[in-house]
Amino acid sequence: MVATILDGKATSEKRLEALREAIAGSGLHPKLATVIVGNDPASQMYVRMKHKACEKVGITSVGVELPADATTRTVVDRVRALNRDGSVDGILVQLPLPTQVDTGRVINAISPEKDVDGYHPENMGHLFLGKPRFSSCTPAGIMTLLSEYQIPVAGARAVVTGRSIDVGRPMAALLLNADATVTICHSKTKDLAEELKRADILVSAVGKPHFITGEMVKEGAVVIDVGINQLEGKLVGDVDFDAVKEIASAITPVPGGVGPMTIATLMENTFRSAQERACDRVL
Repeated sequence: MVATILDGKATSEKRLEALREAIAGSGLHPKLATVIVGNDPASQMYVRMKHKACEKVGITSVGVELPADATTRTVVDRVRALNRDGSVDGILVQLPLPTQVDTGRVINAISPEKDVDGYHPENMGHLFLGKPRFSSCTPAGIMTLLSEYQIPVAGARAVVTGRSIDVGRPMAALLLNADATVTICHSKTKDLAEELKRADILVSAVGKPHFITGEMVKEGAVVIDVGINQLEGKLVGDVDFDAVKEIASAITPVPGGVGPMTIATLMENTFRSAQERACDRVL
């Protein structure tokens, strides 16, 4: 068996083109504001990619750059200023933040109606109630990719490795909302390999290069690799791609799998926010 490659880049481009047409015909002018603290090269690269995607689909973008020694109060004040800016539809704070900044307070300061990254507790609550307003971009992008390749989720046994608030927990909620039977594994899980081997859909978000080996994957499983790791100067995922692709029925590559879907979902969330805010103004 040779796995189908789930091409996130091609799927993302398809979604972005459809979004560009929708925005052009909407009469709206969506606007995304990004906030970055410090000069971490990876964070700067991710923000540039998001601004580039905005330009591609017709979303105006504005960047707020704060020094690496910024305080929690400084970051929160800038976020609240963006909340008050009626022209801004979406706010994204690039994570991780420097250690002196209280990430929770910053996320809580974002208006839930503009929280297009889906991290605010109110939006997380809607997600876990099964009625999401904005779902976290990476997990939502994964669900879109599964749908694009007509991979059935209802009734499937799904295993998510990693319990982070940005991927693992919302991923589990979205799978559960789609009627999968979901297990979350983490550093304290006993018999981890056995748990993974039961998965029809396996999502790895642990941040360890080649952590998932062929022996951990059931034949015919769908494997989604969220990991982005450096190994011997190369970008690799959590999954030993070469070994697992011979066992799985479908697999995402790194790069070119989940990453592009995350950005496409952010663009879609921003447009949805602009639509809902326009409706609220009419009402």
